[in-house]
Amino acid sequence: MVTQYKNLINGEMVTTGEWLDVVNPANEEVIGQVPACGQGELDKAVAAARAAFKTWKNTPIEERRAAIMAISGAIKENADELYRLLTSEQGKPHDQAKGEIYGAAGMSAAQSTLELAEEITEDSDTRLSRTRRVPVGVVGGIVPWNFPVMMAVQKIAPAMLSGCTIVLKPSPFTPLTTLRIAELIADKVPAGVVNIITGEDDLGPMITAHPDIDKITFTGSTATGKKIMEGASADLKRITLELGGNDASIVMPDADPKKVAEQLFWASFSNAGQICVAAKRTYIHEDIYDELSQAIADYAKNITVGDGAQQGTGVGPIQNKKQYDRVVELISDAKDNGYKFLTGGDVDPSGTGYYVPITILDNPPEDARIVAEEQFGPVMPLMKFSTEEEAIARANASEYGLAGAVWTADTDNGVKIAEQLETGTVWVNEFLHLSPFAPFGGHKQSGFGAEYGTEGLKEFTYPQVITVKKDNVVA
Repeated sequence: MVTQYKNLINGEMVTTGEWLDVVNPANEEVIGQVPACGQGELDKAVAAARAAFKTWKNTPIEERRAAIMAISGAIKENADELYRLLTSEQGKPHDQAKGEIYGAAGMSAAQSTLELAEEITEDSDTRLSRTRRVPVGVVGGIVPWNFPVMMAVQKIAPAMLSGCTIVLKPSPFTPLTTLRIAELIADKVPAGVVNIITGEDDLGPMITAHPDIDKITFTGSTATGKKIMEGASADLKRITLELGGNDASIVMPDADPKKVAEQLFWASFSNAGQICVAAKRTYIHEDIYDELSQAIADYAKNITVGDGAQQGTGVGPIQNKKQYDRVVELISDAKDNGYKFLTGGDVDPSGTGYYVPITILDNPPEDARIVAEEQFGPVMPLMKFSTEEEAIARANASEYGLAGAVWTADTDNGVKIAEQLETGTVWVNEFLHLSPFAPFGGHKQSGFGAEYGTEGLKEFTYPQVITVKKDNVVA
């Protein structure tokens, strides 16, 4: 029997009577059902959040921190159950799913410690002026399918800490683990502060358009982000958009191919390449290109593509059929254009599950779709460059600007290169590291605003300046 999961509205687990099927991408079997919410359920969730906001915004900060820590504790205490459920709906191998669950617990706990201190802007003989941060109000959070739990808590935790309340919509592809967490925290958070509802893609625009939602925080594609920005403009909702990326890695000639091959592989192929900050374009200096490209291809041959629930799987399936078809289309385009493959490229459409073999391309042209577009799958184009200036220019020649990486034995020069890349985050000799205390956000068409750290927390607030004239007291 398929398990039916409930939504969290005003502190209670509720259903609608209409259900959506959730499919395991490894075998295409239905593994759960979730409520199909529409405008009525959204209105109830928003009304609950609005009512709760009146009290929550005045709740002492230490009580808000404690509620966030209770969420973190519930996730950590139930990690074994949650990571297995996450693999079944998302597809990532158990070790990566476990990393997401424990990461979500740790990230929310860390974010609960952030401070928004008041700033004294004037303290003179005549006046005292201070700037404080006040919560925006009711937040609408829209979460993607690639990291459904991590992306949920990175919206819930700062919203709660700032004094906001939230209505969260998981992706219809991966709502199960989030709804199980909702059940675990229903009695740990005041009613209405956190509401989690599920629905088809049309629920997102309803959230964006809702007149009683004050802010939208969204993680997903740039195309959808533009629609959200347009919809939110009708009543000037505040927005935070973490969008797509076509992230470049630059490997300098002094990098040791034997040491960096494995790291470069996982920079691209973790979570089957379905990471906004995965290395999607890898530029390798011509002096080490042949040796390093072969070392990456050789490493790939030892990685098993399969069901994430099976021991030994390194790369799981694409999460959903729509994305699977897009990745297959990009690979087919590369084959039609005669680009050279170091490994992979042959997709079996007759099999069960959304599997794409690890695919590495050998120096395709810069205007190839597989290079110019965000693949979001287990595909890595390797490109050869001659000079540092050339590599920087090619890395920057993108409408995106989310993240990037530089690999070199000369870390000082690596930093100089990093400072010339037009992205919100750049790593030197590592990849995929995000800190709860450092802002994360994109440049250009990769986003609007920031998440994490104090900068991310400020996104859920307005600045309010209070000025007192000292020598003008009215009796």
